[in-house]
Amino acid sequence: MIRTVAVTLGLVGLVVACAKAPSMPEPPEGQALYQANCAQCHGISGTGDGEWAMSMQPRPSDLTKLSENGTFPRAHVLSVIDGYDRTGLPGQEMPEFGLLLEGDTVPVDVGDGVFTPTPRPLAALLVYLESIQQ
Repeated sequence: MIRTVAVTLGLVGLVVACAKAPSMPEPPEGQALYQANCAQCHGISGTGDGEWAMSMQPRPSDLTKLSENGTFPRAHVLSVIDGYDRTGLPGQEMPEFGLLLEGDTVPVDVGDGVFTPTPRPLAALLVYLESIQQ
């Protein structure tokens, strides 16, 4: 009986540990969020040619060229999407999506080897944008 209880408790602990282990989202999850929140301005393909882009000055950024300097600027991209930092951006009128992107967190390496708890929807957008870099 003691062995049965120990095995049962061990299995319960394993299930709880697996249930709590957050996983990074895949690009399709971020793509759905992108299509709902970003495509109007940045375009379906992310090149800045959305249906609202023609009436905007300055034009929305081409999100497929965020890695032009060789690395994808994860921390910067996260801060722009959530509205934390728009310093020096030509399109400072971009809406703040931080409140729309709340939820359970996942650990995201923002480029310095330190994992930062990030709301899953925000991490999903990040992963999607990273996947469309040219």
